[in-house]
Amino acid sequence: MHVLLLKEPRDGNSGPDPYIKELASYGLHATLIPVLSFKFVSLNTLSDKLFQPEKHGGLIFTSPRAVEAVKMCLEAEERMEEWTQSVKDKWNNKSIYVVGKATAALVKNLGLNPLGEDTGTAERLSHVILEREDKNIPPLFFPCGSIKREVLPIALRENAMPLETLTVYQTVEHPDLEKNLKNYFTEQGIPASIAFFSPSGVKFCLEVVQRLSGEQLTQIKFAAIGPTTQDAMTAEGLCVSCTAEKPTAEHLAAAIASVLQ
Repeated sequence: MHVLLLKEPRDGNSGPDPYIKELASYGLHATLIPVLSFKFVSLNTLSDKLFQPEKHGGLIFTSPRAVEAVKMCLEAEERMEEWTQSVKDKWNNKSIYVVGKATAALVKNLGLNPLGEDTGTAERLSHVILEREDKNIPPLFFPCGSIKREVLPIALRENAMPLETLTVYQTVEHPDLEKNLKNYFTEQGIPASIAFFSPSGVKFCLEVVQRLSGEQLTQIKFAAIGPTTQDAMTAEGLCVSCTAEKPTAEHLAAAIASVLQ
């Protein structure tokens, strides 16, 4: 059976995509189609802030792209040595909060020690932050995307936790999305399951998927990577067959396999 994953492929240098691998272990043939394209912005401002850890109480990362923006700053300005020798340790004396294992892995690659990778959602992470942090600290620094959900900022601000956000990337539709979807449906037919990985993915893909599926749309088992994406799918009238218990390849593959049995 075929499963369509509406997500970006993993970085080519890091081996096979874990979602394809996990689904294959259940005998399912998965295909990835990238949905989003990213444009990085405000990198000069980001760089300035990264090298002034004393002005912030800690760091928050809720997406791999935000960590990628940090890496770009360090490489572009050839400041990796300065970062490695002194700056990263100053940040590690504070708390570095993350949502999800993919983001945590990238944060570790920067030499930082992440907290909260098992939280899975911004809402749960906000509880962890509020439990751990003193409200008299300097603002926590949150580099984020242009269409971030406001769950975490609202939760922190409502509880008087100082926070400074900076938009470091903008999310747009992948330029080849419609063409790639048409090619997939033409060559593979209607997939047994389609998995969405973000509210943006729902926004950019759903109309095309509905058009290409036609009357067979109701036969497809729709899967969500987490509750936020599930809410976006339900809001569009989609029947969500399963949601991963945690936003990992193992949990999503298990959920999809169970509804396709």
